[in-house]
Amino acid sequence: MGRGPVQLKRIENKINRQVTFSKRRSGLLKKAHEISVLCDAEVALIVFSTKGKLYEYSTDTSYVANSILFSFLPLSHTACITMERILDRYERYAYAEKALSEGYPESQGSWCEDYGKLKSKVESLQKKQRNLMGEQLDSLTLKELQQLEQQLDTALRHIRSRKNQLLFDSISELQKKVKAPNFSYNFRIYDYDCEKSLQEQNNALEKLMEKDAADADANALTQHLQWEQQNQPLTSPSPLPFVFTDALPNSNTG
Repeated sequence: MGRGPVQLKRIENKINRQVTFSKRRSGLLKKAHEISVLCDAEVALIVFSTKGKLYEYSTDTSYVANSILFSFLPLSHTACITMERILDRYERYAYAEKALSEGYPESQGSWCEDYGKLKSKVESLQKKQRNLMGEQLDSLTLKELQQLEQQLDTALRHIRSRKNQLLFDSISELQKKVKAPNFSYNFRIYDYDCEKSLQEQNNALEKLMEKDAADADANALTQHLQWEQQNQPLTSPSPLPFVFTDALPNSNTG
């Protein structure tokens, strides 16, 4: 006949209660150790007896076993460090859960507000990027178009300046290689062609720089004329000048 289920209630007999505590405590230790080893889990176990005696187990704890029971041993230095780490982790987790459950409505409102701000900022940047690419210009005012044009002109000047600097550096590097003492004779026979090529590059670069300067002056002059036309006051046409002539002599006089 099988053993019936044990009724869970306090054992009144003091001796039986102590024996049951020892057996159950050892079984609890065994299960904690098994789950720690088999599942690579961090386990911390703390038990106080009715007399206030402490029994503890954590991952990396050493223990001994006889044929029936597992017995607790004092925690080693490594096990103590593991126990502290697990307890600190539990405290942080429990505190975070509590703070989240208590302040969730406020946090949710703050997150929604931050999301709205970030979304608006992203949309604004995307619109500016499309404007710089020459797209969606219908909604811009005259002042905004002028500002956009000025930004593009400034960016174009910087790009051209950087490009010219790279060309100058490349030409200087070629000149150094041609005039180097260890430049082989087989390459020196092409000095004339190299110098000619460099001269042509210099001339082309000078023409390009002159053209850029002329374009910049033309743009500045056009903007100035537009500004003058926009700010010139409206005036009425000037009256025709009076012409004063001598009176014709009267033929009937005299």
